[in-house]
Amino acid sequence: MTSGRLIGVVGPSGVGKDSVMQAVAEQRPGTVLVRRVITRQADAGGEDFEPVTLSEFLSREASGEFLLSWAAHGLHYGIPDSVADDLAQGRDALVNLSRSVLPQAQARFAGFRTILLTAPVTVLAARLAARGRESAEDIARRLARAGFALPPGVQADVVENAGPLSEAVAEVLALIEETQVQ
Repeated sequence: MTSGRLIGVVGPSGVGKDSVMQAVAEQRPGTVLVRRVITRQADAGGEDFEPVTLSEFLSREASGEFLLSWAAHGLHYGIPDSVADDLAQGRDALVNLSRSVLPQAQARFAGFRTILLTAPVTVLAARLAARGRESAEDIARRLARAGFALPPGVQADVVENAGPLSEAVAEVLALIEETQVQ
C-alpha cells in the first residue's frame, strides 16, 4: 500500500484555507481533513478544532502527542499524532499549517506538499471583518503579516482564492492529482 501524503495549506488569515480544504475533501474521497488542537476557546467559531487549555497543550506537546506544533497569534497549535495512522493507511491529509513549521514538515514527511493560497489584501480584510473573531487591531496585525514570504527552501504551488470558491478548489484538486500521478 502506498503511503498517503501530508498536504500543508498555508496563506494569510482570511484567505479561505478551511473553506478550500473542506471542499477539496468533499470532492476527493479518502482525503482526510486534519483537526488541529488549538489553545482557543471552544466557542471562537471558524474551523472544526479541538480546544485545549495552554497547560493541557504544553503537557501533550511534552509527551510527544503532536507530529508538529507551533505558536502564532497568541495561540498554540498542534497536529495530532493520529494523522500518522491516516498517512500509513494511504490517505492524503490536508492540514492548515503555519508558514513557520513548513521546513519541519518538509523534512519529516516524505512527499510533503505545500499549497499557498493568496488573495488581495482588500479581500482578506473583508473576510476577516465578516468572521467577527478579531478586533480591528488584531485584523490589522494579521494583514501586516499577509505578505510574508515562505521560509527558505520551501516550495509551494500558489493558488489565488479571490473569486468563486469553486475555482480555487478545482485548481487545488488538479494540483493534488497531478503530483499523485508523477
